[in-house]
Amino acid sequence: MFKTKWIAGLALGALLAASGAHAQKKTVAVSIPAADHGWTAGVVYHAQAAAKEINKAFPGIEVIVKTSPSASAQVSALEDLSAGRNLAALVILPFSSEELSGPVKSVKSKGAFVTVVDRGLNDPSIQDLYVAGDNIAVGRNTAKFLVDKLGGKGNLVVLRGIPTVIDEERIKGFQDTIKGTELKVLDIQYANWNSDQAFKLMQDYLAKYPKIDAVWANDDDMLLGVLEAIKQSGRKEIKYALGGNGMKEIIKKVMDGDAVTPVETPYPPSMIKTAIYLTVANLAAQAPVRGAVKLDAPLITKQNAKEYYFPDSPF
Repeated sequence: MFKTKWIAGLALGALLAASGAHAQKKTVAVSIPAADHGWTAGVVYHAQAAAKEINKAFPGIEVIVKTSPSASAQVSALEDLSAGRNLAALVILPFSSEELSGPVKSVKSKGAFVTVVDRGLNDPSIQDLYVAGDNIAVGRNTAKFLVDKLGGKGNLVVLRGIPTVIDEERIKGFQDTIKGTELKVLDIQYANWNSDQAFKLMQDYLAKYPKIDAVWANDDDMLLGVLEAIKQSGRKEIKYALGGNGMKEIIKKVMDGDAVTPVETPYPPSMIKTAIYLTVANLAAQAPVRGAVKLDAPLITKQNAKEYYFPDSPF
């Protein structure tokens, strides 16, 4: 597995080397879900930013970004992108592994370099490069913070996302880390990564449990609902309410030294930008970027929050 920093340096070096070359124009198609959720809105923002930067800096490369509102629409978009156009590469964040594996394989069969982001395909052999975050670390690093700050004792409530591998990995990282401590999970239920559902679930938790020391919401959209429920309840004993993903509103809280939300763990939508740059490095200078890249999920604190803050992003 590549180390992220090493690859970033490699990609930059490759791009710089290629900047003076007169390469034949190559097309990179980027297929991603439409901005139907805070995180995917961030994906669209960073994909478009990468396309703008690369198209300006490298005349020999054309990056085309196509968003789709559903899996079936993404299949159609892939057909349109590859019809009558010789794709040098495809960067795809698939809506659904099941529905997109076949169409991506078809693009691959025409000779395109394939980079898959976040959600894998059913057949990993289709991809040349895979870029994703570390969901286990999202849960683990959040739990480490709570174990340390609460002295290994206290009552917790947890909000899960949607029943998926992503949610399961985050929960596993969290539960494995608090195992053996005296931190007690009073309740853990799904709120489907939805702010409104999280608000209602947190209201239920507050009504049911008279003493809660900390809340982990698994995702920042849900954390917004949790914070509003706590605010409306007037409860003061809750020391920490934490989320995950890197939403700019939450990062700003961390930057401002918020007492209840002093840290964050990233699962950054900007990973699409990393994937696009690495793909272009492969095309522009034959940089060997095949393999898998797992981005770290370090704890974001007041000291390093600026590194993860994108004020112009919708997420």
